[in-house]
Amino acid sequence: MTPLGILLRGAGHEPAHYSLVLATGAAAIGRPVTLFATNAGLALFRRDTPLLADPREALLAERGVAGIAALWEAATELGLRLIACEAGMRAEGLAAPDLSEAVEVAGVITFLGAVRDGQLLSL
Repeated sequence: MTPLGILLRGAGHEPAHYSLVLATGAAAIGRPVTLFATNAGLALFRRDTPLLADPREALLAERGVAGIAALWEAATELGLRLIACEAGMRAEGLAAPDLSEAVEVAGVITFLGAVRDGQLLSL
């Protein structure tokens, strides 16, 4: 199947949540998925992600929609490749120990190499 690359650069809960919705959905139907986060999008990859405290998480739970925690668990179980942009990390003042264990640190060349001729989405 065609690889899917998702570039998460947007700040906040909504782009982070939907990047996981798209990524886990694609992986569930057998597509290889690489989720690449940079700058403000790196909040999703932080070990202490502030996104879990966002009020939308409780609202999603009330409405029976999977939140970031459930989608993150699914993403790791489905074997998504999670890459934190090293330049974006420097821009945000983050270091590798600040990130979740499932996340690798690499650059845009690694991301583009993983996706190759596949589809790219940016959120």
